[in-house]
Amino acid sequence: MTGQRILIAEDDPQLGDAVQRGLREEGFECRLAPTAALFLEFVERESPDGLIIDIGLPDADGRDLCHALRARGITAPVVFLTARDALPDRLSGFAAGGDDYLTKPFAFAELVARLRALLRRNAVPDAGDGRLRVDPLDHAAHCGGESVPLTPTEYRLLALLAARGGEVVRRAELVQAGWPHGAIVHDNTLDAYIARLRRKIRAMPGAPELATVHGVGYSLR
Repeated sequence: MTGQRILIAEDDPQLGDAVQRGLREEGFECRLAPTAALFLEFVERESPDGLIIDIGLPDADGRDLCHALRARGITAPVVFLTARDALPDRLSGFAAGGDDYLTKPFAFAELVARLRALLRRNAVPDAGDGRLRVDPLDHAAHCGGESVPLTPTEYRLLALLAARGGEVVRRAELVQAGWPHGAIVHDNTLDAYIARLRRKIRAMPGAPELATVHGVGYSLR
């Protein structure tokens, strides 16, 4: 985990500084932004491995910020920080694209443990002679010394599958990640994109298989 880049959106200077300092002591590279606008600038420049977002930012709701990041194809795992612990609040965070949720006040050790678990899950395991990597800079997939270009929709779909490792990603989640909110996407449209992705992945040596889990969704195995 050492050297992985974590971006933090937190407007409480005392808490933000404490989290940033603690993560650096754990070996992470960190940047702290007190506003959503600055956080977005950091994300676009720095290709982070993980994101920590306070829901109550001064210029935006953290859930809206996360939704905007997912719409841009940012798949780094998100841990929400919030003082609100009601079930509807937690569910709305997950619906916005968040991966985990910590209620303030929280133990720093728990934040680190949850973050590391998400980062492990976000890494696609070695497959054959290579490792599948989805690059947000060139919108391409790389594995075994080969690379294939991806359309924007293919990138968003594969980035979500890669972020979930070997887990099964449900069809509804893929549609939500691949197309704008409110878009009407037929079953055969998703299937067609998955078929194209499968052909592209198979062209790279050692890449994992894009497997169909009938009636549920897809996974990289």
